[in-house]
Amino acid sequence: MAKPNSTPGAIACWQGDALIVNVQIQPGAARDEIVGLHGDRIRIRIAAPPVDGRANDHLIEFLADCCGTRRAAITILRGLTGRAKTVRIVAPTVIPTSIADLLAE
Repeated sequence: MAKPNSTPGAIACWQGDALIVNVQIQPGAARDEIVGLHGDRIRIRIAAPPVDGRANDHLIEFLADCCGTRRAAITILRGLTGRAKTVRIVAPTVIPTSIADLLAE
């Protein structure tokens, strides 16, 4: 798998076998989806409400499904209580097309 930009502070970068992604979350959406860019972050809509950590748990589950990995391989590094988050995905087997397209721009 080709690795995208490896510059720290970018939308996404590699640290060893882990992909670090900066995301902007919109909780309480009609459906889960990767929307596009929000400044220097990837915008993701999540159906779960921002209550009692449910949106964070749902984000982890959504990213695990998208990246073909286990939930345990995904960690929210920054932004547990906010919408702007930095997420670490260890050894993703798939980079979703919508993310790969954004990284290629």
